[in-house]
Amino acid sequence: MDAFLADFFTLPNMIALLSLAALEIVLGIDNIVFLAIITSKLHRSQQASMRRIGLILAMLQRILLLFAIGWVVKLTDPLFTLLGRAVSGRDVILIGGGLFLIAKATFEIHGTIEGGHGSSDVPPQTKQVNRAAMLLQITLLDIVFSLDSVITAVGMVNHLAVMVAAVLVSVAVMVVFANPVSDFIVKHPTVKMLALSFLLLIGVVLVADGSGRHVEKGYIYFAMGFSILVEMLNFRLRRIKKSSQAD
Repeated sequence: MDAFLADFFTLPNMIALLSLAALEIVLGIDNIVFLAIITSKLHRSQQASMRRIGLILAMLQRILLLFAIGWVVKLTDPLFTLLGRAVSGRDVILIGGGLFLIAKATFEIHGTIEGGHGSSDVPPQTKQVNRAAMLLQITLLDIVFSLDSVITAVGMVNHLAVMVAAVLVSVAVMVVFANPVSDFIVKHPTVKMLALSFLLLIGVVLVADGSGRHVEKGYIYFAMGFSILVEMLNFRLRRIKKSSQAD
């Protein structure tokens, strides 16, 4: 045990842990946005618990995938050839997850614009079915997001304990911020629409990545950050207008 701790708490490992945890948190933004949208149809008293369940599932899946690194690495091996391009298991998972996100985001955008969607007054039995369906959707999307996260971790760090610790730290941070971020998204319709647009964009990127057209995540997160900045300026402008009208 002492030897393990001495090997773990080294300066290179601590730097790697902080770097990987920060990256995992950034990658976890996709999870938080998806959880915020999908749990918004539940009764308010059930939303926080469902988000925690979703993040715990994501953590467990990532840790299991880390312990199955050999299998994860094999997912990048070609399974078959399509139109002259080798397709791997990872490609199939990314394309499937991307198409699901595109369909889900499109459906939610339609429901948000057309209305009549997400009422908390549905019968309890229907709610239970919805909860089961949500858990299934969350689990499937967690697999896609976790696979991308684990492959990134394997490429950055060689120490399994450091990778597991980074996942634990990142999920702990996401649990703390998931509810405030989700509540803010649900409370403001324009921010919710922006979040749905992000999910649509992420879905397209996953399909492109699975098809061999890699898009740097930095561009995506820059676009998301810039859009959020513009929306914050709109909030500020609306508050100034309300204040001036009140006077």
